[in-house]
This record gives sequence, C-alpha cells and structure tokens, in this order.
Amino acid sequence: MRATTGLLAFAATFSSVSAVYQGFNYGSTFTTGAAKQESDFEAEFKNAQNLVGAPAGGFTSARLYTMIQGGTARDPISAIQAAITTKTSLLLGIWASAGSAVVDNELAALQSAIATWGTAFTSLVAGISVGSEDLYRITSTSAANGDTNPGTQPLELAGYIKRVRDAIANTPLESAPVGHVDTWTAWVNGSNQAVIDACDFIGVDAYPYFQNTMPNDISQNKGLFNDAVSAVQAAVGGKPIWITETGFPVSGKTVGQAVPSLENAKTYWDEVGCALFGKVNTWWFTMQDASPDTPNPSFGIIGKDLTTKPLYDLSCSNVDTSTASSGSSASGSASSSRGSETTSVNVPTSLAGGSPGVGTGLPGSQSSLEATPTGTGSTAAATGTGSGSVGGGSGSNSTGSFVAPTPTANPSATIVPGSGAVALSGSVAAGFLALMGAILIL
Repeated sequence: MRATTGLLAFAATFSSVSAVYQGFNYGSTFTTGAAKQESDFEAEFKNAQNLVGAPAGGFTSARLYTMIQGGTARDPISAIQAAITTKTSLLLGIWASAGSAVVDNELAALQSAIATWGTAFTSLVAGISVGSEDLYRITSTSAANGDTNPGTQPLELAGYIKRVRDAIANTPLESAPVGHVDTWTAWVNGSNQAVIDACDFIGVDAYPYFQNTMPNDISQNKGLFNDAVSAVQAAVGGKPIWITETGFPVSGKTVGQAVPSLENAKTYWDEVGCALFGKVNTWWFTMQDASPDTPNPSFGIIGKDLTTKPLYDLSCSNVDTSTASSGSSASGSASSSRGSETTSVNVPTSLAGGSPGVGTGLPGSQSSLEATPTGTGSTAAATGTGSGSVGGGSGSNSTGSFVAPTPTANPSATIVPGSGAVALSGSVAAGFLALMGAILIL
C-alpha cells in the first residue's frame, strides 16, 4: 500500500504549535560575491512581507546560513537589525563545514548579537540550525557534483550542536530549539543517528525536481515530496520536522522529466507549498536568486528586481489541499545486506526506484545563498558566494535498493551516484529498514 501519511497527516503534528513560521531562505551575499548590507536585507524582508497574493499569514520569516556579516571576522550579520526593524522572525544558521575555528567565530557573532540587541533580537528567533547539508557533503554524490565544501562527520556535528547549546546557556536564547538542516537522504541514513539524537528539530531539504533516475515530471513531484517526508518521519523517532528548503525552478535545465517553467513552478507551489503554508514551519526556496545574475536553474518567485508582484499566482485560496497522497500505489522491494544477513522489505516504488533528488550543489556555477566563512582563528571572514546548497545535484540514486555494508571504523553517510544504492553505514541500518517498512507499508 502507498504511504498515506502525506502532508496533511504531517501537518497535523504541528496542531499544538502556537505559531507556524513561513518564509524564505536568504544568503549573505549577492551572486557577484558582494556582501549584503542591512539595507539590502531590510528591502528583501519588506518585499517578502508584501508579496501580492501571498497565502494567509504572509512570509514573515527568514532562514539564514551564517551568523557572520560578510567581509568581517566575527561581526553579527546585519540581517539581524533588518529583522528587528521589519519584525521578521529568524531561523539562524551556524556554518559548520569549515572547521572548529570558524564555528568559534560563528558562536562569537551569536553571543555578540545577544549582547547587542537583547530580547529585541532573541524574541524573533525561531531556532538555530547548526550547519547546512554537512552530512550530505561527506558523501560521494557531493564530490561527484563538484562540491568543494568538506562537510562534517556526524559525531563532530553533534559536538557542534552541544557547543551551541553551551554558548546560549543562561541567555535569553537558552530555550531556543537547536537542530540541523540536511537533505532528506541524510536523515534516513543510519550512520547519522548521533546528529538526530542531538537535535531538537530536523530541518529537511527536499527537491523532487532533481530526481532524474525515475519518473519526476511535475505530476510526480507531490508524491516524491510526500514520500521523502514520510521516510524522514520514520527515521527520526518523532522529532519535529521543519521544511527548510523546497521549491521548483521557473527556468533552467531539464532534469530527467522535470521541466523548469512558470507553469510547473506554480503547480508545485499549489500542490506542495499550499499544503504546508500555515501548517508546517516552512522556508521556501526562494523569493529571489537572480540577484543580479540568473542561476541555472533559477527558483526565484520574482526576477532580478525586487518587486511585490510575483512571477506566478501565490494565492492558495482556490487550491484543494484536502488530499496529499503518495505518488504511487504500487510497491517494490529493497534489500539491506550487512555481512551475510539480508533483510528485504516492501517499499513504495517512488522510493524503491531511487530516492527523490536532494538538490545540493550547483555544478559549474555558484549560488548567492550560501556564503562560506573562510580562514581560521579570530580572523576568519564570512565572505564569498559558497557552493549553493540548493542548486544542482543529479538526484541521489538510480534503480533500487537500500544497501547496508559492514560498518567501518569511520562510518560515513554514503550515497552512491548512479548505483541505485543508498548506503546506510552502521549497525542501525537494518533497524531503520524494518521501521520504515512497518510505518510506511502494509
């Protein structure tokens, strides 16, 4: 039987939440590499809040990737003052793929922001994300896609999460949720359990557009997204799931059967976005990515110029969100082999045929959304355009099976490009498969 949790069942887990965050992702630089200043962030936040036809509640939240102002060693990012001015809530970001010294600088900027703005700042914080797709970055898929960011091993990342909690102890941010953002495939990889255990929330990045190893035309995207969320739910043991990146491009290259266009972007907005908005904490990708250069693909709902008139209708008032089912009712099988043991379970064909695309890295180009802090020690500066966590990527798998090899001394989250295998390193792999089979499949 197909997975029936869907977006509505997923959204029901948020029924007791007093406020649902709704916004976009914002990088610290423009596509030219120039650092955004306070006035730039303020203009963007105001524009997001006034988008014509926006669903109820509007877009009043911003996800950031770093705490450090571009071009400085450890000054707090100017987006904070812009958020205070515009009353924009913040999902803060700590860059965690550049080593311990850079994390020190991120924490210094965070503590400086608390001291500088006090509750005017801390009252706006939705949560703190320690890292962005760092677990994905240690996979062979990331390397194949040309991502030069090194990523972070699970135990190291879990340690960074603890350091953030220590840094905010006895401050107005002490009770802020602390978690991590990664591709959905990273969350279902058993070797990353230490990070799941360390998180208060699970930030999920999911892009069916990039799943080119199975049918991924626009009619399949809702089902692929729902299956991805269902798989994460099965893997994280009841931890709150926040949708931190998803979207569909308005222009650019065709990936598999997924064709970027205004019409298809609108369909994805209606079928996926409208089922999330107002129900699940969601930061869409993105309001504007052509700033000023247009990436390929481009996901922005506006073009190069800030304007409150979007490229397509954002209204959800006439959209039917009463059902959000999985994309396929048929099922396949997936095997987990560990040593001499083989465990087979039935999985939806939308998973058995390969994992929905994770959309990480923009091969051959750069994104303005992620600025990678560079350097070490007290002089590390948050500059540069970074690699773009939400671009490119070829979709994670081809035909197949979930394979759990014998654990190694240094297990990593391996996603094998083109092999159809998501390698679940570590002794928990078989347990995960059994759990997913019990929850998703009859």
